[in-house]
Amino acid sequence: MAFLTKEKLFSLSWFKSYSFIVLGTFIMAIAYVLFISPYKFAPGGVYGIAIVLHHLLGLPIGLTGIFMDIPLTILGIWILGPRFGAKTIVGMLLLSGWISLIEYLYGYEPFVVDQPLLSALYGGVLIGIGLGLVFKSKATSGGSDIIAMILAKYIHLPLGQLMIYVDSSIVLFSWLAFKDPMIPLISWVIIFITGKVVDIIIEGVNYDKTLIIISNQHEAIRDKIVNDLKRGGTFVKGEGMYNGSDKTIIYTVVSRRELTILQSFIHNVDPDAFLTVINANEVLGDGFRSLKDKVES
Repeated sequence: MAFLTKEKLFSLSWFKSYSFIVLGTFIMAIAYVLFISPYKFAPGGVYGIAIVLHHLLGLPIGLTGIFMDIPLTILGIWILGPRFGAKTIVGMLLLSGWISLIEYLYGYEPFVVDQPLLSALYGGVLIGIGLGLVFKSKATSGGSDIIAMILAKYIHLPLGQLMIYVDSSIVLFSWLAFKDPMIPLISWVIIFITGKVVDIIIEGVNYDKTLIIISNQHEAIRDKIVNDLKRGGTFVKGEGMYNGSDKTIIYTVVSRRELTILQSFIHNVDPDAFLTVINANEVLGDGFRSLKDKVES
């Protein structure tokens, strides 16, 4: 997994990437200082640890976070090689700077008073938006991600699984520190919300459906898809498992409205047809968002 990317200095893509980093880290800083820290939540990452240390020792969150991020990044480069480009370094410095600025200007009072769960929901959404923007710039958040990448090199577990373990360890650390079972519970809720929002920011909101259709009336269904719905698809040759008969499988992607139309049509022409409907998280290509737009956005 490499995070080094090359963009022409001061080009449109360069400005867009660094604008995402500046905006994303600012949104994350707001979430940590105004919504997460006041209620002692520790949703993983070095800033989860920084929040715990802030409440135990009075240390500033922004400076504590960067003092952990810098040696972790150096250790990561030493063990893993130069995987962390300038944008990741800039992102880490900006996040610490924004947090320190908000700490100085606003202090540590909660933005949502006496509503810890509501504050956690706001915080999770804002961290997800900010982190998603950072990821869209082809940077990484550093911190606990680097720990997980180092562990992955030696214990050979999936990186995503190790990231969950690392963040969960930080959440459990907050439980031991504050002796309050609600803090780790709500911290895990924040982590869950953050992950979902990051997916939405990166992939977008999508209501398209993937259809796998097995029917003896595949030609009639093909005509409906191509001529009426103006969609494409693919015929896949298959063999029935029960009697070994030849099957023609239709693979296509349609919208929710088109799915209803197509299901009604298939019911009329072949009530015994077999359909599998799958939520399509992201659809790229002809008739949908182009892969070029996705990569360059």
